[in-house]
Amino acid sequence: MKRKAFITGITGQDGSYLAEILLEKDYEVFGMVRRSSSFNTARIDHIFGEVELVFGDLCDGSVLNQLMRTIRPDEVYNLGAQSHVRVSFDVPEYTADTDAMGTLRLLDAIREEGVQARFYQASSSEMFGKAREIPQTEETPFHPRSPYGVSKVFSYWITRNYREAYGMFAVNGILFNHESPRRGPTFVTRKITRAVGAILRGEQNELRLGNLDAKRDWGYAKDYMDGAWRMLQADEPDDFVLATGETHSVEEFLDAAFGHGGLEWRDYVQIDERYFRPAEVDVLIGDYSKAKEKLGWEPNVRFEELVRMMVDADRERGKLEEHYL
Repeated sequence: MKRKAFITGITGQDGSYLAEILLEKDYEVFGMVRRSSSFNTARIDHIFGEVELVFGDLCDGSVLNQLMRTIRPDEVYNLGAQSHVRVSFDVPEYTADTDAMGTLRLLDAIREEGVQARFYQASSSEMFGKAREIPQTEETPFHPRSPYGVSKVFSYWITRNYREAYGMFAVNGILFNHESPRRGPTFVTRKITRAVGAILRGEQNELRLGNLDAKRDWGYAKDYMDGAWRMLQADEPDDFVLATGETHSVEEFLDAAFGHGGLEWRDYVQIDERYFRPAEVDVLIGDYSKAKEKLGWEPNVRFEELVRMMVDADRERGKLEEHYL
């Protein structure tokens, strides 16, 4: 009998890659989507007939209970979230309700319905925020600097609490920034690579950005979803950092992306204070040695290759076309 996997956020970057990985491993895949007047399934259109989509929302506990009761999955991957850090300052209550309380609702639905599912929580390097040590490990104290980061800290601890209180196989994947050609267009990496493509096509002549000095540990989303799957195959539940162990500034990303397109970014980039955060996270860099030792995981795609991959994909996209490779 096929194993059943349930994914929140299946239409997002991570969810689409995870669905592909699980289908390749012969899972029966269920994905939760919110009801909308417009379609938001571009990232999974190529596997549309292979996954079963169900309506639901992390803000609606009753439907989560009903879905757990009827599907009874073997594995649950909670990837759904309001995932934009800057936007979380504009909609802090919604961010907390979705990202923090949504995790609690889903965990409690699993517990209340007696579903023996292994649970993966998408935790974030933004929990470290104003990090006290470099690099950050599973033992580094949290100091979140955004409503998004604060919500993810709650989710992290409620996942651990349900593991310790109820004996649930519940894990946290503390994932550092992970990008791909499927990254949402409002995230800084895609803003940059989309701009390169548009400039080369003569459709754009300016790119507005915020803080260019912020440093992040950028990896490839599909690598990280392989790591998420590995966490649920372990003998014991635990929490793991997934990262590359390298840090690069936004300016370095600009150098690599525009350079790959044969452009000089300084000719096009304007600094716009609207894109600065009220509280900034200066440097994030992760130590993935625990995941390498216990899960056999390590990143396959590094910074330069990732940037080239994203630029090449965005050079192929037309002005009005937003499809996902």
